[in-house]
Amino acid sequence: MKALEGIRIIDFTQAMAAPFGTMNLADMGADVIKIEPPRTGEPTRELSSVARNGHSATFMTMNRCKRGLTVDLKRPEGVEIVKRLAKTADAFVQNYRPGVAERLGLGYDALRTVNPRLIYCSVSGFGMTGPYAQRGGYDLIAQGMSGIISVTGEEGAPAKSGVPLSDLCAGLFAAYGILCALEYRERTGEGQLVDTSLLEAAMALTVWEATEYWVTGEAPKPLGSAHRLTAPYQALRASDGYFTVGANNDKLFEALCRAIGRPDFLEDPRFAGRGARMENRGALIEAIENTTLGETRSHWLAHLDQEGVPSGPINSYAEALADPQALARQMVVDLVHPGAGRIKALGVPVKLSGTPGAVDRPAPLLGQHTAEILTELGYTGAEQRELEEKGVV
Repeated sequence: MKALEGIRIIDFTQAMAAPFGTMNLADMGADVIKIEPPRTGEPTRELSSVARNGHSATFMTMNRCKRGLTVDLKRPEGVEIVKRLAKTADAFVQNYRPGVAERLGLGYDALRTVNPRLIYCSVSGFGMTGPYAQRGGYDLIAQGMSGIISVTGEEGAPAKSGVPLSDLCAGLFAAYGILCALEYRERTGEGQLVDTSLLEAAMALTVWEATEYWVTGEAPKPLGSAHRLTAPYQALRASDGYFTVGANNDKLFEALCRAIGRPDFLEDPRFAGRGARMENRGALIEAIENTTLGETRSHWLAHLDQEGVPSGPINSYAEALADPQALARQMVVDLVHPGAGRIKALGVPVKLSGTPGAVDRPAPLLGQHTAEILTELGYTGAEQRELEEKGVV
């Protein structure tokens, strides 16, 4: 049994942010029903630049473990299907601009009337209120407006994070909000509205940087791989590339000096204590790299590990996905998709001892479970055929 078995979630989402949130709930056992328009499906299905046998890898990644239902929401019969489904659901998730779901008759007030216990989650670019509520939002825009881009990379041209932080974290905060609301409903019987956004998710990640600004009055600067509060804590050069090291206190710095054979650093007043090392970080890194450039990454990583200094290689994705620790923790799993065939997927990052999640079902084909879900909702075979003939499903 999985932790969220018995929880039903209606997934009226597209793209990445909200689908990632519902995917994580599906991994933990929730019955997530993905609603898509007939014939075309969700736009992410059309992202064919990375595809397997014509099936979008992006769609398959974000929608695993879900069931698929096609419904034309421009037709009253289609809206009625979703409302009937909402009566059986615990949560409804949508990530359209504020007002879109309301115009379809699927806003919070409309569905709360159908099911007062329903938890309604909205994920948008800027939230359902405020002066920017009606703006479209993308990960890039949120990273820029939140300040993240201003501290990413080195001094010079702006650089966004290499992964879509705003999208993915908005999805995770949505899942977190839904679980909080489920716990409250368990005690009171009341559903509620969960409202989060890409901008808020991005801003929530800036805990160090926002605090630095409030305390010092100075806007943080980009530091590459370096840490804002301690050194050495960054990437260092070896003869064959870069590796990372986290010697963020005096004990670990002493161990680092032993590992690279430079005990003389401990006698240098520029490096005596965390404050001095931060003040002289440029000179410190230059001194360390004068030594580390003389040997390979593997050489230094072995010595650092022996001395107990946190360190690691900077892996390519080929290396990261083949790493023995990642494999031992089941972060790479195999699936068989009915159209794409054998595919790989990332595993569940949270391990529960009693009710573990699992990636055990691929993303649905377009409308794959429509008949199954309509039957569960009480539609007869004749009614289903009529809906199909009309193009509603």
